[in-house]
Amino acid sequence: MDKPAGLDTERRSRRRDFPLAGKRHPLIVGVLNVTPDSFSDGGEHFRKEDAYRRAMEMAEEGADVIDIGGESTRPGAEPVSAEEERARILPLIQSLFGKVPVPMSVDTRRAAVAKVALDAGCAMVNDVSACGDGAMPDVVREFGVPIVLMHMKGDPETMQVAPHYDDVVLEVRTFLAERVESLEQHGVESARIVLDPGIGFGKRFRDNLDLLRSIGSIGALGHPVMVGASRKRFLGELLKREPNDRLSGSLAVAAWCFKNRVDMVRVHDVRETADLFRVLDAIEHPEDYPAAW
Repeated sequence: MDKPAGLDTERRSRRRDFPLAGKRHPLIVGVLNVTPDSFSDGGEHFRKEDAYRRAMEMAEEGADVIDIGGESTRPGAEPVSAEEERARILPLIQSLFGKVPVPMSVDTRRAAVAKVALDAGCAMVNDVSACGDGAMPDVVREFGVPIVLMHMKGDPETMQVAPHYDDVVLEVRTFLAERVESLEQHGVESARIVLDPGIGFGKRFRDNLDLLRSIGSIGALGHPVMVGASRKRFLGELLKREPNDRLSGSLAVAAWCFKNRVDMVRVHDVRETADLFRVLDAIEHPEDYPAAW
C-alpha cells in the first residue's frame, strides 16, 4: 500500500494498529466531544485544555480508544462546516499524538476531516453516516485503518421525526450488510470494518431495545460490533432521568454487551465501565484474580 501523502513512516507506525476483537471484554471507546452542543457533555470539553485533560483521564481510567468528535450528532443538531469541525479537533489530536497512551479515533461523517485527523495520528474512523460521503472509503483504504459503519435513519436534524420500521433488526442488518459489500468493493479490508446498529439514531424506544436484544444478529454478519448506548434518550425515557444521571442504565447496557460478546462499547463513563468489566471478568475467570488480602 502506498504511503498516504503527508504521513511519514514514523508517524504511521506510532499511530498504532490495535485489535478490534478477541479480548475477554468489549473494548472501551471513550467519548470525547469537542463541541458546544452535544446532548450529554456539550461544552464540557470544548476548550482544548479541558479536552486534553479528559483524554488523559479516560486513558488512565481504562479506555482502550479515545473517540474524538467535533460535530454534534444529537437529535435535531444542525451540521457545522468541515472547516469548523476540523478547527475543533485537529489541534487536540496533534497535542495528544505521541502522549496519550491509547489509540485515537475520529468521529466524523466527512472524508476531508477524516483524512486530516488520520494524518495527524488517529487510528480509526467512526462514521455515523456509514460512508455517506462517497470519498470516505478511499480515505480509509489509503490509510489502512478500521472504520465503524453505523446505521442512521435520515440525518441528525431529522432522524427522530417519526422514524418507522416494519422489522428494525432485519432492516438495520440489511443496511449494514450492503454497506460492508460496498466498502469491500472499494478495496477496504473486510477485517477492518466494524458495525454499529446506531442506538438512538432514528430509532423509537422499542427499536433500541429490539436491537440490543438481537445484537447477535449484527455480529453474525462476521464483523466486530460496536454499541453506543451511553446516556441515550431511551434510557432517560425508561428511567425518567436526565443525561448526566443515566449511569445505571448505561452500565446495564454495557453488562448486556459483555454477556453477548459485543466487541466495543462507546461510553462517557469510562472508569465505571472498566470497573464493571473487571468484576464480570473476575466472575468468569477467578483464577486470574488472586486474592488481594
